[in-house]
Amino acid sequence: MMNLLNFYVSEKQHHKGRPLYEWLLEEAKSHGIHGGSAFRAMAGFGRHGKLHEDTFFELAGELAVKVEFILDDEVTERFISRVQAENLAIFYVRSAVQAGVL
Repeated sequence: MMNLLNFYVSEKQHHKGRPLYEWLLEEAKSHGIHGGSAFRAMAGFGRHGKLHEDTFFELAGELAVKVEFILDDEVTERFISRVQAENLAIFYVRSAVQAGVL
């Protein structure tokens, strides 16, 4: 079974001296994960209900970044455990998906 593993972080969140989304991608790469992507939101709101938009006047760092991986079950479990070991408060979504190359 394949999983779509999405982490949702803020642009302004950092870990070990770099943006958290970048740390997630680098950590995945260093653990043999073959691909991942980060997507910056155009607009949105979170649990606090404050709307953020990507405008010229918006302060940097307020929008969400989605970091996405497609992994098998074993790698998904290992990577989630690795992120948990860092004691980070990161919202994630894990969904079963069918993936392939045509």
